[in-house]
Amino acid sequence: MPEIQRDLTRTVLAVLFIGGLIAVSFWVLRPFLGALIWAVMIVVATWPLLLAVQGALGGRRGLALTVMTLVLLLLLIVPFSAAIGTIVANVDAIAGWTKALSEFKVPPPPSWVAGLPVVGERATELWQEVAAQGVEALAAKAAPYTHEVTRWFVSQVGSVGAMFIQFLLTVVMSAILYARGEFAADWMLRFGARLAGVSGQAAVRLSAQAIRGVALGVVVTALVQALLGGLGLLIAGVPFAAILTAIMFMLSVAQIGAVPVLVVAVAWLYWSGATGWGTFLLAVTVVVGALDNVLRPILIKKGANLPLLLIFAGVIGGLIAFGLIGIFVGPMVLAVAYTLLSAWIEEGESSRRAPTPAVKHKGKTRTP
Repeated sequence: MPEIQRDLTRTVLAVLFIGGLIAVSFWVLRPFLGALIWAVMIVVATWPLLLAVQGALGGRRGLALTVMTLVLLLLLIVPFSAAIGTIVANVDAIAGWTKALSEFKVPPPPSWVAGLPVVGERATELWQEVAAQGVEALAAKAAPYTHEVTRWFVSQVGSVGAMFIQFLLTVVMSAILYARGEFAADWMLRFGARLAGVSGQAAVRLSAQAIRGVALGVVVTALVQALLGGLGLLIAGVPFAAILTAIMFMLSVAQIGAVPVLVVAVAWLYWSGATGWGTFLLAVTVVVGALDNVLRPILIKKGANLPLLLIFAGVIGGLIAFGLIGIFVGPMVLAVAYTLLSAWIEEGESSRRAPTPAVKHKGKTRTP
């Protein structure tokens, strides 16, 4: 009994020591955890692309690593440069719009507004009230909300520097993982095997498949939607097309879609009298909106053979719970949990269906 007590004490102390060591390690690495998680997601999702580039360059990993790192850097530099360049090039136009807005007079409501069911009469009264008071009274009512929005915007601008540094850390860690990808994958597989045997290794592989499936289904679909929508904006002559394209990409990744931006642009074109270009952009909006229901399921199924409802729930729930990184973490966690639970249930069913071995009892064979 004393020996059992000593063994139990030693085991408890060892577990506490290891747990404390892990907690302190996470505390030390906390400033880098966000960049590390992003780097892992990026490398896992783009590893087949790295291998393809490496094959095209004669099997030289160093050149492939350089190409992939430069591409990641361009993804940071190009959007910032385009946004800044667009704003600088349109400073005079922005100033003109500001002046025109201050002198804008709200026209009387059209006759069709009053004919709207349920809300027609109330909408006409509100429109006439705003037209009578002018833009100044409307601006005074919106001043408290404008102040809050301005304060939020300033706080977001103040964090741009920190975001830039975080992205640079992500690029550096991605380059390291690209260079040591096979070693990292082997280490994770051995860790999964040590933790849960064959099921642990399967969970590690499934995590990679889930990340790749979400990257294909969500990010590639968002990129295609943003590029098509941006091309439509550029052809239709909508100003700030580069900035609006970046906004459409972010909204598509966040599962909101590019349609809200395009609808506003279509309304602006019709309001400006460009009916032909408004109709053209409306057709582009329909095509871009339909891509969600066509392209994304195909790409997700290609990356990971998982239920689409599970992937969508993981994307939306992960986005709400963990922010932007949650679009990868959420589906990965749900996919691993779903697969492990399914394997556990199937294992129990197979054990119940297995034939019961016969046993001997007093010289006779019988089945218990």
